[in-house]
Amino acid sequence: MTCFPFLFSRKEGPIRQYEDFSQELSNINGIKIYSYKELRAATNDFSASNKIGEGGFGAVYKGRLKDGTLGALKVLSAESRQGVKEFLTEIQVISDIEHDNLVKLYGCCVERNHRILVYNYLENNSLEDTLLEGKNGSLNFSWPIRKKICLGVARGLAYLHEEVRPHIVHRDVKASNILLDKDLTPKISDFGLAKLIPSGASHVSTRVAGTIGYLAPEYAIRGQLTRKADIYSFGVLLMEIVCGRCNTNIKLPYEEQYLLEMTWELYEKRELLLLVDTSLAGNFDAEEACMFLKIGLLCTQETASIRPNMSMVVKMLLGEKHVDEKKLNKPGLISDFMNFKKPSVPKPDRDLMTSSSSTYVSSGSDNFTMSTGTSTVPTMTFSSLV
Repeated sequence: MTCFPFLFSRKEGPIRQYEDFSQELSNINGIKIYSYKELRAATNDFSASNKIGEGGFGAVYKGRLKDGTLGALKVLSAESRQGVKEFLTEIQVISDIEHDNLVKLYGCCVERNHRILVYNYLENNSLEDTLLEGKNGSLNFSWPIRKKICLGVARGLAYLHEEVRPHIVHRDVKASNILLDKDLTPKISDFGLAKLIPSGASHVSTRVAGTIGYLAPEYAIRGQLTRKADIYSFGVLLMEIVCGRCNTNIKLPYEEQYLLEMTWELYEKRELLLLVDTSLAGNFDAEEACMFLKIGLLCTQETASIRPNMSMVVKMLLGEKHVDEKKLNKPGLISDFMNFKKPSVPKPDRDLMTSSSSTYVSSGSDNFTMSTGTSTVPTMTFSSLV
């Protein structure tokens, strides 16, 4: 058994000794431990030609492993706040998680300052690259394919939220984190970097991590994280998939820049069909498309408790449950808070990592107060807040 007793810290300068993590690695079932030498060879020394993405935790490379399998290697940044113990904790959490709509973890590398996650490689990149930015024009995002993607993402999130124990909150549901395989089956990525919510806790106060346009108000402003924050993000994503555009596009005329606001306006006018992606050329189920947009509005409600859970979202997408439009309450316009200054988010005692070592706020409802001083903040893209 190889031991990895050292770790380099750029902040601290010299290499200092850490405890031996070989025992922890040996206790992780079903996860292959790769050597840095092997992964370096797989990616041709992590060449730029093999780089397929860049995220908040580091770069992602395509590599061919020794057995011939293609893998996606997420190389965590040396400047990441995440320590080796946290890295191993995440591996332990996700090692047994397997679902048709989640990216599969093959293994990891922990050698000195190298921390690398090895996932299965997905041929058709992300929804952001393909559907929203049109970088692969050969792909046909027909209405049945879009419906399949919406349902797949919903099922994957429902699994993380309701079947995994402790429940996993993704914290950064967005188009670039939805990858597509050769059959355009969606796979949620980066859930291995999520925080966990232990049983009995309704929310935790943690550092805000997310992407402009997808952040729920209670999370963006107060740093309060629940599964309902993911549901808000999913609602925005759902609208993007139906409409074929990003949630925010400042190159458009002002009244068209914010997809969520446009959806509300056209919903009130009973003209939701005007939002459906014109590239479909009318070849879609109009009733389903409108229903999906209404589900998006329900998922992005300002009051978190009104948002449905993900298993209910799946049923609504399948038409098995009715979308209760009486629960749809329109928030204020985005122009009401463009100059709003984001209050500071309280820093937690410690990041929420596992149910046994977590510090979390006492249980209660998912309700929250959206007023700060004399300003009431509506639910929109929060481009001025983050």
